[in-house]
Parts: sequence; C-alpha cells; structure tokens
Amino acid sequence: MKLKVVLAQLDFIVGDIPGNTDKVCSAIEKAKALHNFDVIVFPELTLTGYPPEDLLLRASMQKRVESAILQVCQASSQLGADHTIVLGYPWHDGAHLYNAAGVFCNGELVTRYYKHCLPNYQVFDEKRYFAEGNEAACFYINGVSFGITICEDLWHEAPAAKAKAAGAQILLNLNASPFHLGKLGHRRKLVASRALQNNFPVVYVNLVGGQDELIFDGGSMVFDQQGNCCASFPQFAEALYLAEFDTGSAGDMTAIPIVDSTEELSVEQSVYQALVLGVRDYVNKNGFRSVVLGLSGGIDSALTLAIAVDALGAERVRAVMMPFTYTSQMSIEDAAEEAAILQVQYDVISIESIYNAFMSALEPAFTGLKPDTTEENLQARCRGVLLMSLSNKTGALVLTTGNKSEMAVGYSTLYGDMAGGFDVLKDVPKTLVFKLAAYRNSLSYCIPQRVIDRPPSAELTPDQKDEDSLPPYDILDEILRLYVEKDHSAASIIEMGFDKTQVERVVRLVDINEYKRRQAPIGVRITERGFGKDRRYPITNGWKMGS
Repeated sequence: MKLKVVLAQLDFIVGDIPGNTDKVCSAIEKAKALHNFDVIVFPELTLTGYPPEDLLLRASMQKRVESAILQVCQASSQLGADHTIVLGYPWHDGAHLYNAAGVFCNGELVTRYYKHCLPNYQVFDEKRYFAEGNEAACFYINGVSFGITICEDLWHEAPAAKAKAAGAQILLNLNASPFHLGKLGHRRKLVASRALQNNFPVVYVNLVGGQDELIFDGGSMVFDQQGNCCASFPQFAEALYLAEFDTGSAGDMTAIPIVDSTEELSVEQSVYQALVLGVRDYVNKNGFRSVVLGLSGGIDSALTLAIAVDALGAERVRAVMMPFTYTSQMSIEDAAEEAAILQVQYDVISIESIYNAFMSALEPAFTGLKPDTTEENLQARCRGVLLMSLSNKTGALVLTTGNKSEMAVGYSTLYGDMAGGFDVLKDVPKTLVFKLAAYRNSLSYCIPQRVIDRPPSAELTPDQKDEDSLPPYDILDEILRLYVEKDHSAASIIEMGFDKTQVERVVRLVDINEYKRRQAPIGVRITERGFGKDRRYPITNGWKMGS
C-alpha cells in the first residue's frame, strides 16, 4: 500500500489570519488536484505566521484562530474521509497558550498536539508566550500511524521517542526554522539521527519567506527509517512537494526515494537567494510600491542594487548618485554603468550646494574649531536627507547599503547613510560582499570589475581608503566573527595570534557603537548572530574591553 504526503512549503504573512487561511484552503485544493494526497502537512504556526510575537497577547487572537479553524474544517469536510490536513496554530487550552498542531479529517478535529520543547535562545523567545506540552499525538490513515512533533521538538530526543512509543510509524515535523549559514547541514544531520534512532521515516516541512530580519528558507526533506535522505526540496521557493511511502513486510513504512532531490546550495548561492527573498517579502508584505537607494559607485551599493532588481524588478527600483567634491570620476562612471545595465531609474543630484548651505549656517557655531569627522558625517547626512525626501514624496522604501563589518565598528553615520527602512547587507561581512558581487556577475554581468577590485572607500576625504583606519577586511571580519558571533573575549582572540593593538581597537569600536546599531534599520539575518533579535546588549554599561 502506498501513502501520499504533500509537504506545503509556503510563505505566510504574520498576523494575516484570514489571508493565511485562504492560502491554506487554496493549497489544499491544488494539492488534491495535483497529487490526490492522503495527508497534507503545513508548517508551524501556519495560521498566524511565524513569529507572531506579542500579537499572541492580543485578546482577540483566540477568536480569530477559532474562526480560521472553522474554515479549515469546512475545507476538510469537502475533501471527505480520504484526505487529512495537518497544520500549526496557537491555541488556548484552559489557562495556557500552546504552540499547537491540529489534525483535521472529514470536517472534524482528529487530534491536537502541543509543542513540547520551547526554544528560548538566539532569535527565539517562545517561553514568553507558550506553555510546554508533554503528550504524544498520533492519528491513522489506512491503518498507518502518524506521529507529530513541532520544530524544536526534533532537536531533543524525548518528543520523537514518545511518538514512537505511542505507535507512530511515520513522524511529521512541522517547522518555522530560520536560515543562517550552515543551518541546512545541521538540520539534515538532525533529521537523519531521529529517523535512525526511532526506526521511522521523518517528514520535515519548513516555512519559507521573509519576516522582518528573519528568513525562512524552506528546504523541506524526507528521511527514511535508516536515516537516508530520500527527498530534499529546494530552498527559498514556495511549492507543494510530494513524498510517497510504501508498507514493508513488517508493517513499517518506507519512504520512496525521489530521483531529483535538490543539491545543497553554495554559500554564495544560499546567501544571495536569502537576501533577494528578504527584500522581496519585506517590501511586498509592507505594501511598498518601490525602493530607492544611494548608488555611490562602490561595491556595497552596487550589490544592493543588483539584489533589489532581482527581488522586485527594475521598474520598482530607483538609484540616486549624489556626488561631492571628493567623489571620483571612476565612481560616477561606474554608478551610471550599473544603473544602465540593470535598467533602473537613475538620478544624479549633487550635494555640493546643500553641504555648503549647511556649513554656512553652522559657520558661527564652528568658529575656532578644527575640521574633523563632523564635516565627513555632514556629507552623509545631506545624502540621507535627499533619499528620505524622495521616499516621502514617492512612497519608495529607502534601502541602506551598510555591511556587517561597518555596522560592527560604527563606520556609518547616524541620520546619514544609516537613514532608511531596510539594510540589505546588515549581516553580510565585507569579505562576503566581495564574493557575492563576483557570484552575481557569474549570473550576468552587472557590477564593473573595477568596483570589485578597487580598495573600498567612503570618499569623504581626499584619497580616503577604509583600511587607512581599519585592519584589512579579512582580518577584521575574522576578529568580528570571533567576538560578535562566537563570544570570544579580546584576550582569547589575541591568544589565537591576532595583533593585540588591532584586536583591542576593534573590540572597543564594537562595544562603544551599540547605541548607533540600536538606531539602525533592520536587515536580513544570514549568520548565527546578527545585530538584531539575537544580540541584545545594553547601551549603558560598564563592561570593559570585551572580556
């Protein structure tokens, strides 16, 4: 006997319970027409989207979910007894709120499962909202028993073992697992381990889409009871995927391998697709018609422009070159070439007269004071005012272009190049920016090679280069990775062989610029620890030298 399981790897909007429910019902109809499934499985907290955060505290949440459940039951009733629906949603049971998965068949709720293990680390804070479940839940299709777990449950041995003890022959795992570099490999090892430990196939269904800084990459998969991958589905794309199972001689269910299982993406491929998805969903889900960004002729803005066009289409992207006295002719030429290749609306607005007007107004207050970074920052702030004015007038979202290396050490200007609504490269180290630019050019040429090859510069003073005041980016980024993402102290980084003066300078810059990062726009998270939900340091503190 064969069983057909559809993995609904879909993108939902947080808080849009009616819209999400309609999408579920449409997916059910489509899956029935395409695959005539036995069971269709949706991700964790499908009806609310993930993470709903403090929306879960709203008094009307339960009523809205109840209304959605009625709609799901109606869809289930129309399917009849031969088709089962499994999806996630929050549910109040007595005094407690649970992260739940419901099983619906023939218009009825068959069983409900409450998530056992609630993550409360990195970007997760589920213990703020949910109570822990502790009971297994199984349901039957044609005599075959399916068990359920939800996301974090699979990272612990007990929930899967409880499902096995309750008689599960196949385990369905509903996920809203966010992307970061290396995450897919960890998931695959985990799913393989749980399948082998419990001698049953595991169906891993993951959410896809962008939600503020988080990216859910899909990458749903199926492993057989020996821990072998039978099917791995694409990342960063919505689809309904089919997995089939066959009853063995001992009554166990065996996953039928799919020939065209998806190969794992390279670092550059996965990060680039994550950034494109993050921009597309943030812009579209928040109702922006278009985006605008400053195009400087440098590599960060060139890469940001390419990502924006790939995410939204050239007709929704506007680039603005804002030259000043120190802007090189090379930068002007390269920016114009990038805009022409990608066919975006392109404007050139000089900031010279604006800057001079500010300096004239400030001259009495600046009397007797020497020029310093104030004048450099004023250039960036002139550009920020222009971009925000275009945003106000046209409704376009301003994309900022700062990278993680700059954000870490504060090499950015508040209310200047930090002015905007979304920072595409916020969690991308500079060394990776170079690799991503080369990768994008391998798809189709859009970033002039000399933009990639030339030494990075903010062009705020004559002949300025980033490495005049910072270590080379390969060294800087490794120090930052160890300090910011891995929590090493300055002393331990120095013991690894890094220059003491460089380490102490970098660590000090990270520490004193928390106030600035707190005011930065959000951006796509692609590492294990970005400057956002999963790194929460006090601005006012007496902690010294990154110890």
